[in-house]
Amino acid sequence: MSSVQYPILLVHGMGFHDHKLFNYWGRIPKRLEQQGAKIFYGCQDSHASMEDNAHFLYERVTKIIQETGAKKVNIIAHSKGGLDSRFMISYLDKGTYVASLTTLSTPHRGSHTVDVLLRMPDVLVRVIAYICDWWYGILGDQKPDSYRVFHELETGHMEELNHQMSDVKGVYYQSYAFVMKHVWSDLLMMIPWMVVRAIEGVSDGLVTPDSAAWGEFRGIYTGSGQKGISHCDVVDRRRRRFSKREPQKGQVSDMADFYTTLVQELKERGL
Repeated sequence: MSSVQYPILLVHGMGFHDHKLFNYWGRIPKRLEQQGAKIFYGCQDSHASMEDNAHFLYERVTKIIQETGAKKVNIIAHSKGGLDSRFMISYLDKGTYVASLTTLSTPHRGSHTVDVLLRMPDVLVRVIAYICDWWYGILGDQKPDSYRVFHELETGHMEELNHQMSDVKGVYYQSYAFVMKHVWSDLLMMIPWMVVRAIEGVSDGLVTPDSAAWGEFRGIYTGSGQKGISHCDVVDRRRRRFSKREPQKGQVSDMADFYTTLVQELKERGL
């Protein structure tokens, strides 16, 4: 497979950073580079607000354009990284330099689970946010603002923001959703999955398909084996195939293969 026309910017989600020793994206970048794609990373803060991360991504895109001589970039974003990217494209008027935005398990419509959890006493929410800011500051965040981030993920806030954050003409938007098949799909996501299921229904452990749909919705995917695909599996946390079974429609047997196909389709669109 020859390279896509534009460089690819991988934008991570909440709770993690881009590190060389432990790559957030597992085997995916290497697989795409082997296919000729130029890969770059968002490197934005883990727990900063959408606005602060959008400004950071603005600088990243500018640097990539200058470094490569490309006219645009393709953005592939996971989880909250998709919201940071949309904010950058719409509010910071960077759409001229973005060919496409692909979002994976991004809560475009917020989370009803977050709505429920934020009904706890505000002082408790602030204490939790303070602890998160302290911890992620140690890990490298420059502008952690967990309290603001928590409230940005409320459904009411996202509904209002979506009305203001119109899609930019000329940018191709597509989205994917993923689901766990049962509570044992991912031991790390067991408790979140149970909470979200009780409040909202099926999910990848954090984000429901209804919230993940934006632009051209490419569908709901699960594993070809017994476990399904969790929020962490979307970025190849397991570093291996889910199953040796041949995937049917709406199934994935290997996330590295999934991304290879995704990028091939961008190439076929001239992106």
